[in-house]
Amino acid sequence: MKIAIQGGQASFHHMAARQYFNDSDIGIIECPTFRKLCNTLRDGSADLAVMAIENTLVGSILPNYHLLQTFPVHIIGEIYLHIEQNLMALPGQSLEGIRCVRSHPMALLQCSDFLEQHPGMLGEETADTAESAREIRERGLNGVAAIAGRLAAELYGLEILAERIENLKHNYTRFLILSPTPNHDLISANKASVNFHLRHQVGALADALNIFRDHEINLTLIQSIALPTRPHEYAFHADLEWEQPARFEQAMQQIRTISADLQILGIYQKGERPYDRYSQSA
Repeated sequence: MKIAIQGGQASFHHMAARQYFNDSDIGIIECPTFRKLCNTLRDGSADLAVMAIENTLVGSILPNYHLLQTFPVHIIGEIYLHIEQNLMALPGQSLEGIRCVRSHPMALLQCSDFLEQHPGMLGEETADTAESAREIRERGLNGVAAIAGRLAAELYGLEILAERIENLKHNYTRFLILSPTPNHDLISANKASVNFHLRHQVGALADALNIFRDHEINLTLIQSIALPTRPHEYAFHADLEWEQPARFEQAMQQIRTISADLQILGIYQKGERPYDRYSQSA
């Protein structure tokens, strides 16, 4: 099975793919951007894809919601990955000697407190966390460090100068599993992602929320998405959970009656959320 990911070997997307597919024998297709990832899935080069959609520290990755709207891809699963960021460099380097820190923009943002505490380190944005580590090794860059996962340090022979430098220790990223074909097995599913565009009238959003409430649908996320072709108009992306599949179907029938447009982006089994584990152990 060929799995498209954003980034390369030892990236967090790679780690999420390995964890979701239980380290099974999968082929990884590396994509430099999320748009390229969606194109790779659309043209049949990949069977499935793994795409980050939100993080506990930086929130929703808004451009990826637009990709879900515009590409013929379907959500068939999700996984939450614990993100631990580490500062790594060529062996023999010291924190005092690091002048440039390279990583993905999201990783730099997740480690902003550490960078503020080390004003001599200049952050530089790159396309991928693990790719930043690979370039340091291949180009023999002294005075340059990368922020990436521990697997990247092991793969590229770098030394970790500072461990777990992320601002938030309970730092999780939610990844979606994407397919070119939808999952129609509503019986085994208990979660869906939908996109709906409401008509401009008083109480329209309240009406939609009441429909979810009346059918005992748990709204775990709602995100407004700008409509590029309609200035100052927005659609809503919603993640919904239920215990009875029939209630979801009934809710969607009613949402259609008040929506200008409704897309069901995918039905799937919900992943284990980290805060579910915290509440159970409390």
